[in-house]
Amino acid sequence: MSSSATPFRWAVLGPGAIARRFASQLPDSQDGVLVAVGSSSAQRAQDFADEFPLDGPALVGDYTQVLASDQVDAVYISTVHTGHARLAAQALDAGKHVLCEKPLTPNSGTSMALIDLAARSEGVLLEAYMYRFHPQTARVLELVADGAIGEVAHVDASFAFDTGGRSGRLFDTSTAGGGILDVGCYPMSLARFVAGAAQEKAFADPLTVRGSGTLGETGVDEWATAHLTLPGGITASLRTGVRLADPQSATITGSHGVIRLADPWSLGQEPQVIELDVVGQEPQRLTVPAASAYALEADALARAAREGTEVPELTGENSLGQARALDQWREQIGLRYPFEADDTDIPTLTGRPLTAGGVQTGPAMTYGSIPGVDKRVSRLVMGCDNQMNLAHASAMFDAFYEIGGTTFDTAYIYGGGYIEKLFGQWVRNRGVREDIVVITKGAHTPHCDPESITRQLEESLERQGTDHADLYMMHRDNPEIPVGEFVDVMDEHLRAGRISAYGGSNWTPARVDEANAYARANGRTGFTILSNHFGLAEALDVPWAGCVHATDPDSKAWLEERGIALLPWSSQARGFFTGRAHPEDRSDAELVRCYYSDENFERLARATELGAERGVPATAIALAFVLHQKFPTFALFGPRSIGEMRSSTLGLGIELTEAEMAWLDLRASAR
Repeated sequence: MSSSATPFRWAVLGPGAIARRFASQLPDSQDGVLVAVGSSSAQRAQDFADEFPLDGPALVGDYTQVLASDQVDAVYISTVHTGHARLAAQALDAGKHVLCEKPLTPNSGTSMALIDLAARSEGVLLEAYMYRFHPQTARVLELVADGAIGEVAHVDASFAFDTGGRSGRLFDTSTAGGGILDVGCYPMSLARFVAGAAQEKAFADPLTVRGSGTLGETGVDEWATAHLTLPGGITASLRTGVRLADPQSATITGSHGVIRLADPWSLGQEPQVIELDVVGQEPQRLTVPAASAYALEADALARAAREGTEVPELTGENSLGQARALDQWREQIGLRYPFEADDTDIPTLTGRPLTAGGVQTGPAMTYGSIPGVDKRVSRLVMGCDNQMNLAHASAMFDAFYEIGGTTFDTAYIYGGGYIEKLFGQWVRNRGVREDIVVITKGAHTPHCDPESITRQLEESLERQGTDHADLYMMHRDNPEIPVGEFVDVMDEHLRAGRISAYGGSNWTPARVDEANAYARANGRTGFTILSNHFGLAEALDVPWAGCVHATDPDSKAWLEERGIALLPWSSQARGFFTGRAHPEDRSDAELVRCYYSDENFERLARATELGAERGVPATAIALAFVLHQKFPTFALFGPRSIGEMRSSTLGLGIELTEAEMAWLDLRASAR
């Protein structure tokens, strides 16, 4: 430690073997000092403190006591994998910086929630891939970026060993045991780092992951292989295991040569040698001086903490990509832990109950009302169609609920019913059914008939584990069936209490008028909602057969006259306002077919101009345009990550005048 530096005070949480490596190298850091150790076992904590004498305040205690100390700047978490998320969340809530052993959490859903919490806190979160900070790894990535072996073609990497038995945490599914998460994460991360360096980036995520392996008698992966395709035409072969020894090595092959590493991961405190063989040249052996990798990663976190930034080598986005890749590898070999099962009770990240609207990081949620529904309907509606598993769904739905989101859009066909089951399990786990508005859709082509509505509604309610839907929408219309037959069956379910209100998705204004005329004439309840494509961009065509848009002037006039609530889908015009659309870029045939016109590019230019003035992206202006209509609107959106969800909410805080609305919609030349 440099004598002039202000000490950066560390605590170890989870004093096991890897924590001993960290503590033994921390004195080699620039200004890190060990001041505390926390454990669920008082004896283990004391034994660790005896082995590694602590600086003041020399605190030895449990996790809560250590996190409560204002004399701890950062914590190093090295518990079993399943203990990482909760401890890291508690540490961030306590104002500590966090260096968390890999894997950050067992899956990408939980990692996404933890990374989001870190982004909202003042703390730095760093996943502890210590080898990334060793000068050997830095030199290898420099060689790749400089083209020392030409264009990178392939990465071959392995981290596997044979424990000689099947006991302990590595063979316990309740602690996320097995090779992939414990050591297979190293080869996966190296492949991502190398592919990124080849493109002058910090990382690149795999495009595809194919895997195979052996699940042992305790249920964990004892041996696994993976084949990746990565951007730039790069491929990778990875191996890992805990009951099969394989040389711990890495080889990077390029169009002009090869880089070989005999010790890519452990990196003891002795000089390392990089083998560099280039066609037509004498083999080179590049010696890398000895270094303390654990001290270097501690320095990286301390530096980021003082600068108020992320660690550039391993940002949250980088760790999230890593977690997704490891998820895919495990899925390929059929490994999902019991605590991740789709019918289990996955707790919140912090373990505390959800608080509606309890997390405000941007504009406040706004609300409206829909006839027949006696709850507040959030103006943003979470689409339940992009969730990969219960961990991912729980993280997404928790985040939406905590920014004040009350309304969720489900459908019979989404994921073949899988998404409805995930959603229903989340609702039961959180106990929020009476606090939220659930939209259920059915009767999609080709099963668009009254009989299918009844059958699918019953199945949807069973999947969701509920006895009613707050709103029901027919997913498509079938003009060959008299509209009165649809009204009759919907009114029947409404009177039976299975739904509270209903409407249609992709129904034309004329058919809605016909349906409501029939309802009035026959003492039935009519449509109160419509869900058609609507947004700032005027649709030239629709993405899928059977869809209906309401972006033309006649449809807008009809909506204003009827006052019916519109739940528009694809209000961002399928990415037209995200920066993807350029007149000369015609690579996305669907985007071109549906939205490429001079008028829409002018709308995009105006939204971009106004957004720059307001300090928000064009997407926020496009959403604000939807929410400022003269008829009630509740915009459907389908974010795939919490980050996407938060950026989507920016439009809630934008106020638009009537003059600005007309200007954006090309009804006026000035604002």
